[in-house]
Amino acid sequence: MGAKFATRSVGGGENTSPQLSWKNAPLGTKSFAVTCIDLHPVANNWVHWMVVNIPSNVDTIGEGAKITGGVELQNGFGRIGYGGPQPPKGSGDHKYVFTVYALNVEKLNVGKRNLSESEFLKLLKGKMLGETSITGIFSR
Repeated sequence: MGAKFATRSVGGGENTSPQLSWKNAPLGTKSFAVTCIDLHPVANNWVHWMVVNIPSNVDTIGEGAKITGGVELQNGFGRIGYGGPQPPKGSGDHKYVFTVYALNVEKLNVGKRNLSESEFLKLLKGKMLGETSITGIFSR
């Protein structure tokens, strides 16, 4: 699955999700899921964003989490939706990995909206047709 991602600096504290676009989804894709995870050891795979049930005809999430369809889950800050980069000062560069998953089901039954990253990935197991990702780096 090819991807074209565009990001905008949120260093000023706007807490605005970047615009994400993707193309060339695998045949049989019925929905998409999206995550943004901070991989820095201090962050310990901190969840900044998880979205499920994005319809297969959607190939863009607008800046500011303008999602057509889909369900946003709780982030590591305890809020539903996107939570922007907030690495501890002096902790160095943090890698924020945005991943788009192409799924073979129209809807995932998430039940609760406060899944950990590992619970989220278990939910996707056996349903992924493909994935693509892009990494942004941020520090302060």
